[in-house]
Amino acid sequence: MRDVAVLGVGMTKFGELWDRSFREIGIEAGLQALVDAKLSSADLGALYLGNMASGSLIDQEHIAPLILDYAGLAGRHLPAVRVEGGGASGSLAFHAGYLAVASGLYDFVVVGGAEKLTDVPDVAGSQITDSAADHEWEIVFGATLPALWALIARRHMHQYGTTREQLARVAVQDHEMGSKNPNAHYRNKLTLDQVLGAGPVAEPLGVFDCAPLSDGAAAVVLGPLETARRYTDQPIRIAASQVACDTLGVQHRRDVTTLDSTVVAARHAFEQARRAPADVNVAEIHDAYSISALVALEDLGFCEKGRGGPEFESGRFAPGAAMPVNPSGGLKAQGRPFGAVGVAQIVEIVRQLRGEAKDRQVAGASFGLAHDVGGTGATSVVTLLETAG
Repeated sequence: MRDVAVLGVGMTKFGELWDRSFREIGIEAGLQALVDAKLSSADLGALYLGNMASGSLIDQEHIAPLILDYAGLAGRHLPAVRVEGGGASGSLAFHAGYLAVASGLYDFVVVGGAEKLTDVPDVAGSQITDSAADHEWEIVFGATLPALWALIARRHMHQYGTTREQLARVAVQDHEMGSKNPNAHYRNKLTLDQVLGAGPVAEPLGVFDCAPLSDGAAAVVLGPLETARRYTDQPIRIAASQVACDTLGVQHRRDVTTLDSTVVAARHAFEQARRAPADVNVAEIHDAYSISALVALEDLGFCEKGRGGPEFESGRFAPGAAMPVNPSGGLKAQGRPFGAVGVAQIVEIVRQLRGEAKDRQVAGASFGLAHDVGGTGATSVVTLLETAG
């Protein structure tokens, strides 16, 4: 297996992009990544595209060749593959692209993620995204993704003493960082009182505990590390890329407060990289709901089980700390276009490791982690990236 590097990154603004089509945003992100990588489309061997629900959202399946076509590449007859895994669709596409280059099958590939979630009414968008959970045993009985994560939150509070205020602090920090991110869906700051006083969604989660449904696209270009310096002075090495899965339904889990898929993917990733959680300088973690961020900190090995709330409240993962999380603003503030999230996390970590994150830059970052989740943890993807030296 060859070492693989990220050569270029690109992304659109996340938010309510009603005036822009799926095709437009996907092509914009891909072109940005190619320009950043100093490559042309003639250098590419394949496209991998993360997307959850284009058929339901824009009445268009078969979208990977569609993007190739509208990028002017149909005549090259490149393989173009769509990858679906709920909210982890983008990170699964990244994993597929990584394996393709590592195996030697292709030298250069573009990995994209895109979703248009605001082109349908909110109720329809929520129904579509709820399909990432178990429809037959959860959704059909009235459960939704927020309700299922609220169940996890309530059990975590009961079992470990996690408080409502600790949950709320996740949103406060995310919006603080999102205010510094020009691509973020939400750039407004929040106070603790605003989060605690917001209307309920699914007890104990309120409006500000839940990430928005967003439009947006992100892309990266991958290539072999051995030739990366021909194209960039700052190649970012993929130290590990690991995927693990669990039961689709929460009710079948060993422990509803633990995402075993994250635990296993993280363990395998750190083993692959021959590193440890203590080595991470910056992390983008799944925070579609405030509880999911606290659970992620525990399951990734950054703190003991049940200690996510107190450790987050202490400021251990805040800006300026040894390992800040979600400098992009996370899913909560940067936005949540399902298919694009995992790729956008990689974009942020690459920019952090290059020292290009401007007002949200983590000083001295050289080793980063990206963590994405599909549904309530049926799929978890953990990626580790490092400066190539």
